[in-house]
Amino acid sequence: MKKFKSLIFLGLFAALFGWTINLNATAATPTELYDNVWRLINSRYVDQTNNEQDWTKWRHKYDRVIKSDEDAYVAINTMIASLNDPYTKFLDPKEFQDETSSIKGSLKGIGIQIGVKDGKLMVIAPIEDTPAEKAGLQADDEILSIDGKSTKGITVDKAADQIRGEEGTQVTLLIKRKNLEPKSYTITRAEIEIKSVSQKIPENITMPDDICYIRLSSFISRNASKEIADILNNSKDKKVFIMDLRSNPGGLLSNAIYISDMFLNGGSIVSTVDRDGYKETQKASAGVLTTKPLVILLNKGSASASEIFSGAMKDNKRAVLIGTQSFGKGLVQEINKLPNNAGVNITIQKYLTPNGTDIHKKGITPDIVVELSEENIKNKDDIQLKKAIEVARELEHGNYVVKK
Repeated sequence: MKKFKSLIFLGLFAALFGWTINLNATAATPTELYDNVWRLINSRYVDQTNNEQDWTKWRHKYDRVIKSDEDAYVAINTMIASLNDPYTKFLDPKEFQDETSSIKGSLKGIGIQIGVKDGKLMVIAPIEDTPAEKAGLQADDEILSIDGKSTKGITVDKAADQIRGEEGTQVTLLIKRKNLEPKSYTITRAEIEIKSVSQKIPENITMPDDICYIRLSSFISRNASKEIADILNNSKDKKVFIMDLRSNPGGLLSNAIYISDMFLNGGSIVSTVDRDGYKETQKASAGVLTTKPLVILLNKGSASASEIFSGAMKDNKRAVLIGTQSFGKGLVQEINKLPNNAGVNITIQKYLTPNGTDIHKKGITPDIVVELSEENIKNKDDIQLKKAIEVARELEHGNYVVKK
């Protein structure tokens, strides 16, 4: 008998959680494929009201009209749309293959994470050192059109499919940035290498020798935790750490937990709550790697696993957070591989910070708010990092007290 294989994902950039669930199910016909998706959502979706509707009405709604896989795909997408959840989505075989490729770190496109927020297609974050970043795209940019086609009502999957393409080809995005007129960006696609950890000091910044700067651009790499641990263990001479999570869209939940554990000597890291209200809390061990002061940089592109780590540090009074409000992605997805090589992502849990705060659609507020202006960006004047260095100095000398 064929089986579903399902993996837990967290974040706008799909990322493997680290364990699998096997569900006995077959999808020998298009109608059965549709029914399998209906049953998965019926048993796993985080909101038992299914967006305050009678979910049973969908089960046999299309029995007489589904004749092919394509019919089933249309019916499934229509059914899922009724949930009004941009993170619960059906993936046809091509889309599922693309998502699998992104998990493996092999991407062809412009290097950008996107999401739908308040009905608008938004840039969550450009990936570091990619065509999107080099072209000047920024977190919180609204994408009005792709190659001249309006994005009104578009799904994340359809938008991603339009933006991706063969290396060397171009895509034109019409971008609306806050307080500015829309502007077109024509960007050449490339092979995207997903990087996670870097200690490269940003341009025009002088980093004091006794401050350790760590740029974590994604939690997706399985090696991210080890790389961070290696840096901490090799930085015994450093007196303060700066963790730059700006435009970090998230990734492995396990990485967020492991890295939080390196800085915490006990205490809660994160809690997850499922559809039945069952709450499970992940706690830090006593195996802390460093007790030295920590400063975290956030912005609108800091989402999901970035918010878990930042929330754990903030609620445990372990770090000073600087920058702007984070994205606000407080949901956990499970991706189910279907027998016909398609898939369906289902929101199965929400997460809470150690203080029990639900940050979904709200984000995390920094302790010190520092906005980057267009002039700052144009002149490469990173006043957020400069403020982080200033606060790090104060922490080093005991002149800054983390609020209790």
